[in-house]
Amino acid sequence: MILGLTAAAIATGIAAALVAGIVRGLAGFGLAILLVPVFGLAATPQEAVVAANWLGVLMGFAGLRRVVREAERSAIPISILAVAATPLGVILLGLVPAAPARVLIAFIAIAAFVAVLLPQRPIDHRPTRFETGATGITSGLLTGFAGMPGPPVVPYYLRRALPPSTARSSMLLVFFATSLAGASSALALGVADWRAAIIALLLWPVAFVGNWIGFKAHDRVGPRTWRIVAGLVLGLAAGGAVLKLVQAGA
Repeated sequence: MILGLTAAAIATGIAAALVAGIVRGLAGFGLAILLVPVFGLAATPQEAVVAANWLGVLMGFAGLRRVVREAERSAIPISILAVAATPLGVILLGLVPAAPARVLIAFIAIAAFVAVLLPQRPIDHRPTRFETGATGITSGLLTGFAGMPGPPVVPYYLRRALPPSTARSSMLLVFFATSLAGASSALALGVADWRAAIIALLLWPVAFVGNWIGFKAHDRVGPRTWRIVAGLVLGLAAGGAVLKLVQAGA
């Protein structure tokens, strides 16, 4: 055993990190959505969430210059509000037992998929301040509780007529900020210790390779293909979360 994890748990984390890294590089999201439900069955939900946040911090430096250059300005207020709301989600995470936490995390993955299936916004749609603010606050709450800032952020950008590079970079910028806030808040509030950070560090090389593969693939696909892939990612994440939840209860 390494860090108290069995060989099966380590293998599960490595496989999940590789796939999640590829998806992150291609779609701009998916690291936590894919990693937390899977790895959360090998470790406690709290540890899986915090490890995913630490991994998000490490992965956030990959291509950061390009991300900042291409991101939409709305990513800044969303990030600020999300960071402010993250500690509240961390507190909630520390209060909810493991079994209900797994159910809620699976529900979050399903909700993200359903939201993306809603009709596209008109081409001239401009999000209101309320919509932008609500996206930031709920993203922060979900970062702290589930390590998943994506469910409100992905539909915010994916349902609008934005170039894939802009939508992808905007999401990545928000997720970098929320990962940093989630990891530091969990440490400060005592929800998790440095063990989760060490687990993330061990998974980082595999996730980094996957992210590099995804980045290369992103530059070769068209807007329509990219949106289809993004939708499929959320669908698979939702289905996988439900399947693992059923297996855990079996």
